[in-house]
Amino acid sequence: MSNPFQEQLLKAGVVTKQQVQKARQNNKKPKQQHVKKKPVIDETKLKAQQAAEQKAERDRELNKKRQEQARQKAISVEINQLISNHLIKRGDDCEIVYNFEHANKVKRIYVNDELKQKIIKGSLGIARIEGRYELVPKAIAEKIQQRNEKRVVLFTEEENSIDKDDPYADYQIPDDLTW
Repeated sequence: MSNPFQEQLLKAGVVTKQQVQKARQNNKKPKQQHVKKKPVIDETKLKAQQAAEQKAERDRELNKKRQEQARQKAISVEINQLISNHLIKRGDDCEIVYNFEHANKVKRIYVNDELKQKIIKGSLGIARIEGRYELVPKAIAEKIQQRNEKRVVLFTEEENSIDKDDPYADYQIPDDLTW
């Protein structure tokens, strides 16, 4: 299976047998070398592709986190606006300390007797804004609670369930008792 063109050049005396053999060997070598290089190129391409996929995944996760932070910030701004627009102003006559529990800690707010009764009845809620607590109507407190339940304290009228084994069941707790 020789090349007819090489045979014609050989018969014409333009080239020698050694030159023809050398040309055949040179034609075979690049094909063999090309085959050896191909897997290396594929391997590097594969690694580069995997690195690009990993980077894209990290970027997607970071983007999700940023979007979630932006959403939380927007909700926080909305809650602050609700509280500041609907807070119940307390005057200088608010000298009664009202203690309540928020985030497993006892907090206090100064109110007058009328506001205290409204809080106890459940018609007012206590909302946190910028580290302080303000009184808001129950409807606004419920809206705040839907957005972020950690920012509001709601009191509902609870039915006093009497435990049969309670030794102090016969004794009533006075309404004006402050703790």
